[in-house]
Amino acid sequence: MTIIASLISAMGDLQRVGQPTPLESTTLLKFAWPLSRLGEAVECLARHGGLAVAPSQSLTWPLFATNIQVDNETLERWLATGVAQLDLEVESVQIAYAEVDRLIRGAGPTLLRLPLTALHDPALTEATPYFLALLKGKRGSALLIGPDRIVRRVSPRLIRDALCSDLEHAHAAEFTDLLTVAEIPQARQAEVRQALLQVQLGPQLIDGCWLLRLSPAAGVGEQMAQIQLKRRLATLVAGYLIQVSLTILAWGVIGRSSLAGHFDWGWLQAWALVLFSAVPLQMFTNWFFSRLVVDVGALFKQRLLFGALQLDPEEIRHQGAGQFLGRVMETVAVERLALAGGFRALLALIQLLAAAGILALGAGGWLHALLLVLWTGLTVGLGLTDLHVGRTWIEAFRTMTNDLVERMVGHRTRLVQEDRHRWHDGEDQLLDNYISLSKKLDQVETQLDALVPRGWMVIGMVSVLGIFFLPEGWRNADTATNVAISLGGVLMAYQALVSITIGLQSVVDARLAWTQVEPLFYAAERVKAERVDPMSIGRRLLQQVGQQAGQPQVSARDLAFRYSDHNRPVLRDCTFQIVSGERWLLAGPSGSGKSTLAALLAGLRRPESGTLLLGGLDCDTIGVTEWRRRVVVVPQFHENYLFTGTLGFNLLMGREWPASAAALAEAEAICRELGLDDLLARMPAGMQQMVGESGWRLSHGERSRVFIARALLQDADLLILDESFGALDPETMQLAADCVLRRAKTLLVIAHP
Repeated sequence: MTIIASLISAMGDLQRVGQPTPLESTTLLKFAWPLSRLGEAVECLARHGGLAVAPSQSLTWPLFATNIQVDNETLERWLATGVAQLDLEVESVQIAYAEVDRLIRGAGPTLLRLPLTALHDPALTEATPYFLALLKGKRGSALLIGPDRIVRRVSPRLIRDALCSDLEHAHAAEFTDLLTVAEIPQARQAEVRQALLQVQLGPQLIDGCWLLRLSPAAGVGEQMAQIQLKRRLATLVAGYLIQVSLTILAWGVIGRSSLAGHFDWGWLQAWALVLFSAVPLQMFTNWFFSRLVVDVGALFKQRLLFGALQLDPEEIRHQGAGQFLGRVMETVAVERLALAGGFRALLALIQLLAAAGILALGAGGWLHALLLVLWTGLTVGLGLTDLHVGRTWIEAFRTMTNDLVERMVGHRTRLVQEDRHRWHDGEDQLLDNYISLSKKLDQVETQLDALVPRGWMVIGMVSVLGIFFLPEGWRNADTATNVAISLGGVLMAYQALVSITIGLQSVVDARLAWTQVEPLFYAAERVKAERVDPMSIGRRLLQQVGQQAGQPQVSARDLAFRYSDHNRPVLRDCTFQIVSGERWLLAGPSGSGKSTLAALLAGLRRPESGTLLLGGLDCDTIGVTEWRRRVVVVPQFHENYLFTGTLGFNLLMGREWPASAAALAEAEAICRELGLDDLLARMPAGMQQMVGESGWRLSHGERSRVFIARALLQDADLLILDESFGALDPETMQLAADCVLRRAKTLLVIAHP
């Protein structure tokens, strides 16, 4: 069934609910967004999806040339450039045929590219694609935004038929013949056809889907608004207030019976009812609290990972494995301690305020409440002392951790070259300092754990007894009821102080860990400074991807660069031009600046002065992301890395993952051209074989060729190989060089003389 027929037949099933209105158009083209209005569709999706877009914000979207074919890769780059203005990002996904229904039900906001065959309009071409703006979907309906900006509820079947029309149309004749030969009754043919489609086409991938979401570089306020933090915190606090109120009510009911001198069964039943009512409320509060911690923690982790990818190489080049491990441990500490401990301390503070109010109503009056305030101040003072001592302790702990990890990483070197009697030199001093600081920290935390809550219990009880010695103007009436209220306030304050001390220690530990996490957290915002004018990308797309042979690819004039900790420049007055299609060899002694120049050309570093152009445009015009996509460098062996994962992932991580069958086949072909036939033959799983530190071990030469293949698969305009042939024997090097010369568009090889 075509999508137009599907829409016509389903018109009677569309229902109007709330803001969404029924679909009025009977043609798909009137409901789909054309390419010329795709930017407007994204803005509508963002605003209706609650992605914190200011309605008055004026946006500029890149322009497409009308004479080029717009493929999905170009569209993804175009979308990424445009949505960056909104602090959003898009993720291109490929969905299996069998999972299309699940995508429609669970994805949103999402852009869906309609297959050309689904439109059945001969006037349309691949250069004029159309899109659906899916706001969100549920089990029985989906919300779409039309070009008229009206949100409509439609059947998910309509969207599914549109996305799957290409695949189903290609196999329609085959399945029709099969049903005829099998003599399937007409009444069951539709059911059997659908079952055959699920079996035969289930693994087939459908592309042209882009998920829209808030970027990790967005402001913290926007990210918190995305998960509705204020509303959820208000709900959590309200639930806890009700829980505290029920506790006070239960005490009041049982206290009334106790002070009356006898138990009334009616009051006892009321007390039991209040207690049982608190049970489901407590369960809901704990569940709601756990969900909130998970959601905030997920945003926190995404931002830290995104920030880590924005760090400048100079910021981390001098850090060892131990420091990296320590930073990872601190990120876990911040998430676990700050979120869980901080929220619990906040809830305990509510209970503490309620206890102060109860004490003010009791026999001791405002003096009793003031005593609790002073004791709370003492608790805060001990917490600040814990912070001061803990800062020194955590530095010693990080130093010891870094030393331990560095010794473990370098164990093989130490085993061969270091005197066995010197293996443990310096360890005793580090341990002694750590133990001494741990004793001081334990003393402070013991005071927090024991002195604060238990000390308050003693002082609170003594103060209740002291009420009878106060002048009448300084206290409330010393009736049995008021004394009971004071005792209840003391007990409630004790419970609150127990929770506060635990939460306070968690907050202190999180604050100490924050010093390691803070650079990653704020580094996520650096990407905003690298954004470019979308129209400049539009001009770049108008020039068509790639450069024609004979045209200047890279132009440099008077380049200069120096490292921040060096006075002398590494590069000075560098002027050259690399023409598209050329092959260059850059040779020089160690330390002459070859790798630094490669980093400048690849956009990994910025020149101190001079002009560097790629295709006639500078980095500020093209953007760092686009520059690094067009110029790919293979770093020296010790600066490159083979991730623990499949060989296919390590090869295609810079191109696409999950990879298509065609991409995997191309990767395997390049590996064989580089002389890795024996390696592939030895691997039982082939391209799916796990490699890396905990997987299949590759030799230096094999690793070097994997790094070269990874760069070739990125299909860059300029490929830079930094001493990539150094670990290869002459015969293998000739194979690798021939492959690179055949496949690289423009090549720069760096080597020693």
